[in-house]
Amino acid sequence: MAVQQISVRVATAVGLGAIIGAGIFVLSGTTIALAGVYSIIAFVLVGAIATLVAVELGSLGEIMPHSKGAAYSFVYNAFGSEMGFVTGIMLYFSFATAVSAVALGFGAYLGSMLGLTQHIYAVAFALLQILALTIINIIGIKKAAKADFGLVVVKLGVLTIFILFALLFLMAHPHVLQTNFATIPSKEGLGAIFAASVAVFFAYTGFQTISTLTDRIKGGARGASKALMFSVFISIVVYLLVDISLMLLAPANAYTVNADPLSFALKYAAAPAWLFTLVDIGALVATTSAALAMILASSRTAYQISKDKLLPAVLRKYNPKRDVAINGVIITSAISAVMLFSGNIYIIAAISNFGLLFAYLMSSIAVIHFKRRPDVPLKIPFYPYLPIATILALVALLIGMPKEALLIGSGMIMLLIAVYYFFREIDRKKPVKVRLFK
Repeated sequence: MAVQQISVRVATAVGLGAIIGAGIFVLSGTTIALAGVYSIIAFVLVGAIATLVAVELGSLGEIMPHSKGAAYSFVYNAFGSEMGFVTGIMLYFSFATAVSAVALGFGAYLGSMLGLTQHIYAVAFALLQILALTIINIIGIKKAAKADFGLVVVKLGVLTIFILFALLFLMAHPHVLQTNFATIPSKEGLGAIFAASVAVFFAYTGFQTISTLTDRIKGGARGASKALMFSVFISIVVYLLVDISLMLLAPANAYTVNADPLSFALKYAAAPAWLFTLVDIGALVATTSAALAMILASSRTAYQISKDKLLPAVLRKYNPKRDVAINGVIITSAISAVMLFSGNIYIIAAISNFGLLFAYLMSSIAVIHFKRRPDVPLKIPFYPYLPIATILALVALLIGMPKEALLIGSGMIMLLIAVYYFFREIDRKKPVKVRLFK
């Protein structure tokens, strides 16, 4: 049976759909609030780290082109079932819980547009979005990817119009270059840049979605590597232009931790009403696109973990014709729907960030592992400097995360280790004993 394939262009759109999602419409204002004009450095810095991780994932994908579990598969094949299990579950919940946070963003924007500002309406609209995207994913990967491509085109179009309006505003008010970009003492220095970098990290992470599709992309691993790099570079450019545009329209010191920074900037600059509506529509499209890509990635990750027999067989149900892990999609959507009622988007996002950082860190260590094996033809540029730089950057971001995220993430890792050995004990597996030192 012929396998449905998607082009590099569509694969890039899937990555962009996950990267340029709710983050740019929500987190950009928070980044400016934390670091002022130095938020530009934060976007570049996190973009550079994302590029390093993308290079590593692309290289690992070339030696494991048929793995659907992205970072999980790389860690599992490098270090075995224990670390693979921990990394896989952390990665899976990062995707699955992020869906609910993004869906709540969709619900809030739609409720605001309709004048229904109560939280219950946001939850209701979020549930409807999750249901609709579940159906799209079950229909099949190719249709889901093509739907995501259309959403990305609309989203980038809206952001382009926003950027152009900011440029026109600059031409009419050239003084904003001096007044709006003035530095603020409390938002200067490495501390402010680092805090902003931690806040914006989630906005860059969706490119890993492409790694779960390697064997379905035309050109295989090379095509996936191209899509990874294209999606990251395009995202860096868009994020920088939007960040600068926000500060052209409103002074850096005017921003607070606001869930709707683009609308705030437009209001400050007395933009026309039609542009407000267009940006709100863009936010709805952005959250839909991101949630679609995350459901796709999480379901395929759960399928791969189950295929390696580290999760129950129910998650192995797979439709080869549609290239979709049906039960994985359903369970992911169920988890996302339940998390909507937790009432704490911050905690959901924190868990997601911690899990992604941990998965990327273990992938970087896996690069060193495979590079040291003579039987594995891994090609990685600037070895060993690139993986070492990536590891140091990811550890720094982990350390700089909010205490709540560190506590929850560390607790999950310890719990998963206990669960892993619990099931080993049930099967009466003999302990594996190794010598770390001679």
